[in-house]
Amino acid sequence: MSMNPDPVRPAGTTSRQPYNLRYLAGIALVASAGGFLFGYDLALIAGALPFLKRDFALSSALTGWAASSATMGAIIGPLLGLWFADTIGRRRTMMLSATAFLASTIGCAIAATVGQFTLWRVVGGMGVGLAMISCPIYIAELSPPRLRGPLVNVIQLVNVLGILLAVVVGYLVAEYGGGWRLMFASQGVPVAVLILGLLLVPESPRWLTAKGHTDRALEVLKRINGIERAREELAEIIADLKASLPGPFEVLKPYCRKPLQVSIILMIFSQVNGVNMILLYGPTILHDAGISFGANSVLTALPTYLTILVATVISFPLIHRYSRRGLLIASALSMGFSHLLMAALLALHAPALSVLVPMMLGAGSFTLGLAPLSWIIVSEIFPNRVRSQALAIVCVFLFGSSFLTALAFPMAMDWLRQTTGTPAGMYVVFAAVCVSCAWFGWRVLPETKGLSLEAIGEFWRARGTRKG
Repeated sequence: MSMNPDPVRPAGTTSRQPYNLRYLAGIALVASAGGFLFGYDLALIAGALPFLKRDFALSSALTGWAASSATMGAIIGPLLGLWFADTIGRRRTMMLSATAFLASTIGCAIAATVGQFTLWRVVGGMGVGLAMISCPIYIAELSPPRLRGPLVNVIQLVNVLGILLAVVVGYLVAEYGGGWRLMFASQGVPVAVLILGLLLVPESPRWLTAKGHTDRALEVLKRINGIERAREELAEIIADLKASLPGPFEVLKPYCRKPLQVSIILMIFSQVNGVNMILLYGPTILHDAGISFGANSVLTALPTYLTILVATVISFPLIHRYSRRGLLIASALSMGFSHLLMAALLALHAPALSVLVPMMLGAGSFTLGLAPLSWIIVSEIFPNRVRSQALAIVCVFLFGSSFLTALAFPMAMDWLRQTTGTPAGMYVVFAAVCVSCAWFGWRVLPETKGLSLEAIGEFWRARGTRKG
């Protein structure tokens, strides 16, 4: 596929004006709680894996399945979201995802076999899939253009906070002999907070308008922008919806195919770049490198997660100031360098703690660019009427690539150790993926920063008319 990365022109931008920032921030925090649970679960399974391997005597294949089973469920979630997000609304879809999280929390904590454990992980993964299709869309559809990037990036911030809290909980549980069951039971607290918070936030004004509830949509927009801008924005939303006729195959029309292709490729890059494997298998990697078993291997991964937190905070002003494309390219190249450094250290059999350096560099680079920008871009790149359908399709590819990578990673590492004596070759492959991602950002990705969702939709329709 080739496409000139012409930026969407700023004709659709809006003038600067005051917003109800406190109201928007509160909505973003509640809606991003699904991201918190995603991060909490990611770090929780990373800390629990050494204990699961011991208690269930897991092989490399079963270890990969235990770690990746939630991602299998996350593939199913967006397929359900194709119907739910448009039919019952963004807010109710997030509520449904919270219910799946709750069921998974209880099921994993009481699982008697690895089969039961992975079954409930699949259920929790379905909640992840529903959350990650509905949360970014919801925040993007309520955000003014100038604030959309930072507000969607709140998902990344709370995701990192979830990771850090899970590491601390995992360490305390491991240190005091609580076991992996208590680790998973602890997830019930943030799930309850998410359910209560969702009772207080409004529905997306763009979904309400699409369903004919323009009065309710106007009330939400008034709380965000004030009455004058709310009326202007509502008129823009109505015009955009009229320009896209409803239908189950609208997402496959020429004006949707190009952003769909771009988004699918971008999201696959966000999962197969290797950094997620460092996060998912962090304690296991450190344990294999020579860090002692249990609480120490969990705690030693903490510097990597703290790096992610610092990078996430720094990413807010960077996303607000710099272009989407430029930041993504710099992020991908830096990640590629970190993988090459990891490969060199492993090939030279460097001291165990030295691998923390490339782990921290890779995680920080990922968090500054590719991690938040992938979600920001796909949440804003589609026209209003097809946004949830398109993002559901994108998420199937996202979680599918994540599942296959997480499942294959421990087996590939074992094979490399047996055949070459070191897993360094795996990180050379990841470095090549990162360089390919940088090329993709330079040659293919369009610039969407600072534009209204309606202006972006009009850009794609105009381009589809010219080429389609």
